[in-house]
Amino acid sequence: MSGSRIDEALRGEPAFIPYLAAGDPDVESTKEYVRALVRGGADIVELGLPFSEPIAEGSTIQNAIVRSLDGGMTPDAYFDLVEDLDVEVPIVCMTYYNLIYRYGSEEGPESFVRRAAEAGIDGFVVPDLPAEESDPLREACDSYGLDLVFIVAPTTRGDRLKRIMDQVSGYVYVQARLGTTGARTDVSEQTDMSLGRLEEWDVPKAVGFGISEREHAERIVAGGADGIIVGSALVDIVAEGDTDDGTVAERLERKARELKEGALAGAESRPQPERP
Repeated sequence: MSGSRIDEALRGEPAFIPYLAAGDPDVESTKEYVRALVRGGADIVELGLPFSEPIAEGSTIQNAIVRSLDGGMTPDAYFDLVEDLDVEVPIVCMTYYNLIYRYGSEEGPESFVRRAAEAGIDGFVVPDLPAEESDPLREACDSYGLDLVFIVAPTTRGDRLKRIMDQVSGYVYVQARLGTTGARTDVSEQTDMSLGRLEEWDVPKAVGFGISEREHAERIVAGGADGIIVGSALVDIVAEGDTDDGTVAERLERKARELKEGALAGAESRPQPERP
């Protein structure tokens, strides 16, 4: 929805949107890591609610999800975690529709969305929910004032693309490449094509899948993205634990600052419109 906290976070300077799996390796660590990312420049935080069959995720995030589930993460524990976060940036819940649909005493998305709104969540990314089947969740989000973010793949075109763009709010998650999540060493040429197909829609575009370095962030924002989404490169830091280079929180803050600075540099390098 236009004017939401998520939308506003993407309408100014380019946004840095990190992802972490909630409860990896435990709840208190997650709180500390989210605060570190915000200190480093995060404008929105995607906080994953782990699900046992994460079809969109590569091995890095799959392993984080296993650690979180082994540590006892549940939807209710997730909501409690979000309520305890003392950060000012919007929180996006990234999870799978089975958890949303089956939460509470009655099947359907409303109970989950209502509880999420109470906890302070601003929106959702649901990778396994097709736009064609999203009306119940879209209606519940509208009722409680939450955004619903959809993922657009490099192959998404035609009527399917239009349906997604008609349903999306907050931002559209532009998948930089085909496949699953995971840090990469290059920027896919598919990113420019995907952004080009979305130019006609006035909704912020945030690019994810494979971003791990400042140069990636700069290149993608220079190409027209309104934000960058980074997950695996951060989850790798969590998995490594404290090192000689610093604690996990210290290293996350440094990486966040590096990526945010890259995004800002990308905005500065965009071609300026000619003056009449």
